[in-house]
Amino acid sequence: MMLVLLVGFAGLAAVAAIYIHDRRQTTHTILRNFPVIGHFRYFAETWGEYMRQYQYLPDWAERPFNRLERSWVYRSAKGVSNLVNFGSETVPSFIFRNAPFPVLDEEKRHYGGKLIGVTAGPGACRTPFLARHFFNISGMSYGALSHAAVLALSKGARLGGIWMSTGEGGLSDYHLAGGGDLIMQIGTAKYGVRDGAGELSDERLRAIAAHEQVRMFEVKLAQGAKPGKGGILPAGKVTAEIAAIRGIPEGEASISPNRHRDIGNIAELGAFVARVRAVTGKPVGVKFVVGDGAFVDEWFADCVAHPEHCPDFVQVDGGEGGTGAAPAPLADYVGLPITQALPLVAAVRARHGLSERVRIVASGKLVTPDKVAWALCMGADFVSSARGFMFSLGCIQAMKCGSGRCPTGVTAVDPKLIAGLDPADKAVRVANYARQIIEEVEMIAHSCGLTDAACFAPRHVTEIERGVGGFRAPAT
Repeated sequence: MMLVLLVGFAGLAAVAAIYIHDRRQTTHTILRNFPVIGHFRYFAETWGEYMRQYQYLPDWAERPFNRLERSWVYRSAKGVSNLVNFGSETVPSFIFRNAPFPVLDEEKRHYGGKLIGVTAGPGACRTPFLARHFFNISGMSYGALSHAAVLALSKGARLGGIWMSTGEGGLSDYHLAGGGDLIMQIGTAKYGVRDGAGELSDERLRAIAAHEQVRMFEVKLAQGAKPGKGGILPAGKVTAEIAAIRGIPEGEASISPNRHRDIGNIAELGAFVARVRAVTGKPVGVKFVVGDGAFVDEWFADCVAHPEHCPDFVQVDGGEGGTGAAPAPLADYVGLPITQALPLVAAVRARHGLSERVRIVASGKLVTPDKVAWALCMGADFVSSARGFMFSLGCIQAMKCGSGRCPTGVTAVDPKLIAGLDPADKAVRVANYARQIIEEVEMIAHSCGLTDAACFAPRHVTEIERGVGGFRAPAT
């Protein structure tokens, strides 16, 4: 009884202390006007996103990825059935036009891969790359991701036979350790290929190109989540190892320039591409976000006039792309979404006769088979995903990417949190996810009467508009 009384008095004393503190402080009006109980409001605000995610929101209501999408990735990565029961919960914005006589099993073919780069003529490279699959891992830097996450992705890329982009943070040992094919991305700060003054270094380019695993290089002009804004790596994530890889000071926030200082027009972009290709001997692409269709038209016209400046591929990133940290106005309101950007770029490429010269990689929330198949229909040769593969690693969309406190260890800096991510186990899930995407995209192709996914064309998909009565016949 005495112990109970002591605990009770201690509790009352604690409440009284909080009451006095709340009344005297001047920072929070709610706490000053409603001492003690006002803390429940801040608790509810802080934990609300987690409570809504699991208890209150319907499966299709979350953003940026709803539970239906994430669950499909989780199940595919774990290798368990993702068949639906009773009926679909999805309200599609487009449908695929199935054929009256789908392809028989014995008529099916697997995607045979596509060659990136040419071996003869202006703009040729010494070592073209045969990409085996149409679905691959988009750029995520070591530093933004933990070492365990990068290693798992690299191993998974090898198991799945797909490529992985390094992101703009440079090439690390964890990228190489997995044994998968790699794209070395060159961001605006030129991390990993910069000299002491921060300029592009031919010597560093050659050293990285000497790794056989590095199959291609990619010049990053912009990414969908923050076009016109450089990459941001908080100071807490700039360890000695990451500083050495990038060539920057340890413990200081790493903020890239908002564009390449030596690329200010189409001619300079072409010259940069040509320089990297000449030094490395490997295919070179450009990642960008579409804002002005006239720029794409002018750029591709210049590629025809100056084929030595022509990139081997372009990665079209939709304005809905993701990142660890970005200003909200850029993430929400700048850059065309992939649904508009991809058809535009594909049409301009075809108009200039570059369909076999310039491969298109599409990215921007394309994490499920329906969206990947749509992109192939719209003219993409390949699709790449970052957040889809983060889900395959176990990401729960906690929205803590830039804080270093990711609970699943994917973007964490705390060794205790990173230790929970087993690269060997997660590598298998990465490969499973990629295989399931490829298998179900091919299944859609077969339903449309196509022998394989390389045969997709715009006529195989159509937009659905929903009117007052709920449905409207799809446009022809």
